[in-house]
Amino acid sequence: MRSVRDRIRHAISFEIIGLLLVTPLGALVFNKPIEDIGVIAVVGATLATLWNYVYNLSFDMLMTRWRGTTEKTIPIRVLHTVLFEAGLLVVLLPFIATYLGITLWAAFVMDAAFALFYMVYAFVFNWGYDRVFPLPEWSQGENITQS
Repeated sequence: MRSVRDRIRHAISFEIIGLLLVTPLGALVFNKPIEDIGVIAVVGATLATLWNYVYNLSFDMLMTRWRGTTEKTIPIRVLHTVLFEAGLLVVLLPFIATYLGITLWAAFVMDAAFALFYMVYAFVFNWGYDRVFPLPEWSQGENITQS
């Protein structure tokens, strides 16, 4: 299982890189001022960072209990990513609608687009992170790319 220090490095690096990508892209796609998208992105990143820590720790504890390892197959990585984004969507939807003064439906479309971006980004980032910072249990003959 990952250490607290490693989890903090993971969460912070994930959010900083995500902000650098999503803010200008969101402003362009939704034709909103970059400052407004920046506020949405920073609030979203802050909530996501807190959720990331709690969610990943809980997910790893459950995996250890059910499977005896934190190694994630591709189907488990997909489930992990979808459940993370669904939880975050529930929290962010009212904030986006209120802050931008848009309907819940428009906020849902925007949030869903952000969630789709972050699902792809999370899958790629986490796979890369696991390769750059593998767990000791994986270096003992287990293959992190198993499906």
